[in-house]
Amino acid sequence: MLRPSKKLVLALEAVTDIAFHSSVDPVQSQDISERLGLPRRYLEQVMQQLVRAGILRGVRGPRGGYRMARERRRVSVGDVMRVVQGLDDVPADDVQGSHSPLGRAVIGPFWTAVESELMDKLDNITIDDLCRQAEQAGVPSVTDNDDVDYAI
Repeated sequence: MLRPSKKLVLALEAVTDIAFHSSVDPVQSQDISERLGLPRRYLEQVMQQLVRAGILRGVRGPRGGYRMARERRRVSVGDVMRVVQGLDDVPADDVQGSHSPLGRAVIGPFWTAVESELMDKLDNITIDDLCRQAEQAGVPSVTDNDDVDYAI
């Protein structure tokens, strides 16, 4: 069965967490780490990769943390997957399968087609879609807190 890597699941959950819990202040990695139940040092490696890719923006300082670098409706699950799995670094002519005639003619093209269909589907699901699913599922958000002061 095709399963996403643990790193991909973590990255997608972290990006969705930041989008879902965003407010005036950046979302702190300590809060993300607590909600996801992961050590901060493990989370920071993934977060830095997402910052370098322009999906998240790091904010320094004692009240620093992370924000979405783009609107959540402009970040797809496919974007996160490409960053985490480094799919953009794979040469276009690198097909899966062996170099046997069967591998080149059938198995390689089969996996390439499956990957293409999967990426098309993942590119059509945004972080905003996942946040809406969280709202519909009744997942509590820190932005639901009435104590938040948005005064400038």
